[in-house]
Amino acid sequence: MDQITEFIDMHAHYYGGGIVEALEARKARPFLEPAPGGGRQMVAMNGAFPFTEAYFDPEVGLAEMRAGRLTHRLLTFPGALGVDLLPADEIAADISAFNDHLAQLHAQTDGALIGLAGVPLANMALACAELRRIRRDLGLPGVILPSDYFNTLEDLEEMRPLLEAAQEYGCHIMLHPGLKVGAEPPPRPADYVQYRLSAVDLQSSASQVALTVILSDMLELYPDVSFQIVNLGGTLPFIFERLESIARHRNPDAPFPTERLRRLWYDCASLGPRALEAAVKLLGADRIMLGSDYPIFKDDPVTHALEPADLTLEEKALVASGTARALFERLERLRAAKI
Repeated sequence: MDQITEFIDMHAHYYGGGIVEALEARKARPFLEPAPGGGRQMVAMNGAFPFTEAYFDPEVGLAEMRAGRLTHRLLTFPGALGVDLLPADEIAADISAFNDHLAQLHAQTDGALIGLAGVPLANMALACAELRRIRRDLGLPGVILPSDYFNTLEDLEEMRPLLEAAQEYGCHIMLHPGLKVGAEPPPRPADYVQYRLSAVDLQSSASQVALTVILSDMLELYPDVSFQIVNLGGTLPFIFERLESIARHRNPDAPFPTERLRRLWYDCASLGPRALEAAVKLLGADRIMLGSDYPIFKDDPVTHALEPADLTLEEKALVASGTARALFERLERLRAAKI
């Protein structure tokens, strides 16, 4: 591992750039309020959590990056909060200002911080216009979108205009757990809520999203769009053989297209070495990137996941930064060819 000098965290979240002030002014979820024991808490769709400087102060994040040997980090718009689902006349200007701030952070940190933007999803015309601006004018790599828009083919249809806009300049899209505009959070489990929601249900959701992408026409219609599936594709590295068996026994003329999984990109956020090993065997290290899910999770992904994984040095180098670098270079070539 001493030979690897670049480590790119491709899954982290950021709530600065004016979002704090916007949420302080709100009284309905999502919003910020004083915490009972002091400080502040974020009241989100699935409950409240302590809101510390790690969420909005880039200097705090940079210090933790350096402590964990991370050289670069992809910061995303806080899509899981549902900010991008709010009425466009209420939030569109704040989202644009946040995206401008991400571009400024990239310049101010000599490229150490890379921004994944948000768009106002309640107004598709505005969302498409902002996506074009993100790629054409700001040079940000892409956007984060709520994965509930990709749970089924019917859900996907609502995203067609945005995907067509993404195709114009090439675009990277992280499909992250999140609701659709107007949707209510699903009923909470009766027990063990954190484990059932944040692990079992989330991993299943990531798998559903990946299935929609590879089984639909998305890869053919939007070849210049790269899709990032979080958390190593959910349960896919562990159930792909069952998927193949189902097709072999029930649809022998239509094998399950396992090879299409390698046309997506994945991060290992909040997972460990055993999961990473399984994913590399199925998907290839050239499709997998580091991820921390910072500041929600604070484990250093280099020490926690990559270093102890039973992978070759070449595979570790790809996961550490090689896959992400190749992705960024591809996106810049696409953008440069079209502006």
